[in-house]
Amino acid sequence: MSVTEHHLTEPNTRAIMKYIASTTFNHKQSLKTGILLVNLGTPDAPDAPSLRRYLKEFLSDPRVVEMPRLIWWMILNGIILNIRPKRSAKAYQSVWTEQGSPLRIHLEEQTRQLINRYESALGDSITNRCIEIDYAMRYGQPSVDSVLQKMMHAGVNKIIVLPLYPQYSAATTGSTFDAIAKTLTRFRQVPELHFISHYHDHPAFIQAIGNKIKRYWQQSGKAQKLIFSYHGIPKRYFDNGDPYHCECYKTSRLIAEYLELNEDEYMTTFQSRFGREEWLKPYTDETLKLLPQQGVKSVQMVCPGFSADCLETIEEIGIENRGYFMDAGGEQYEYIEALNSDLDHIEMMYQLTSNYIGDTLNQQDVLMRSQQALKFGAEK
Repeated sequence: MSVTEHHLTEPNTRAIMKYIASTTFNHKQSLKTGILLVNLGTPDAPDAPSLRRYLKEFLSDPRVVEMPRLIWWMILNGIILNIRPKRSAKAYQSVWTEQGSPLRIHLEEQTRQLINRYESALGDSITNRCIEIDYAMRYGQPSVDSVLQKMMHAGVNKIIVLPLYPQYSAATTGSTFDAIAKTLTRFRQVPELHFISHYHDHPAFIQAIGNKIKRYWQQSGKAQKLIFSYHGIPKRYFDNGDPYHCECYKTSRLIAEYLELNEDEYMTTFQSRFGREEWLKPYTDETLKLLPQQGVKSVQMVCPGFSADCLETIEEIGIENRGYFMDAGGEQYEYIEALNSDLDHIEMMYQLTSNYIGDTLNQQDVLMRSQQALKFGAEK
């Protein structure tokens, strides 16, 4: 994609600043809003070379791994990227579909459904003129940078970013903000930005998860224990002020209240730890190994931190952790799918983003009425 560059030379220096300008900019253009859904990312294919590229980008992010850069660079490039890609490729092969990565398939469908929701509320013509809705991956393709540039060149001058991580963590939501900021600092016109940093306690989110569980119970009945499993983070991130742990527990509590559960009917655990340091506890896998000994023979798993099913829910929770529980003496193990493209989930996205749409629609309405008035006057 070609862009127009404007050059500013600072006095008494040889430095040249380059700012990207919108290729469609018009001083008379009306307000246009972009809605950007962002999820973590996925490799291009379930093979070792693709996993190596993906893991290198992901694990090189200082938000994800907070270690001295030189030490981590040696560990990452000398050990991890020579061992883990092949192992991870096998796991991805177990969940890959003919259409590709489950996470990408769900994110594409979520985007389509959100477009439909806006069109049903506002009409096709209004949506096509003043709202752009798209998705990006924090790591992998399509990148945040490429999609933001596409929006800016389409004339977007207000952007609403919805990272699809219900609970804030510096390693996910914070990293997404870094990517957004990095791109926008290169543009001559910085758009109005609304960044939705979390929605862990939003009523529409709690209701969507709660209704999903209720529907499952209507079909399959209730297990002895409902386990809310969230992706873990190193404990030192929590010690340094990351609110993720607290927001996960609040989500669990609010869903349990919505479902009218007693404290002994549910619990919160953390999965997907990596490395030797302590992560948030209790660990999902270790908990499942112990529960049968405590008389809990049936469990149902739900992952309220994942907006779409992916490797961590399909393979890790659906297969790997099932094995731990059943081998320890469990009798019934069920995974309740993520919200994916459920109507309740799309409605939640609409509610979260539409709060920031008002000015765009008002200006568009004024523009349309002005054009109609001018046309009427010309006809007279």
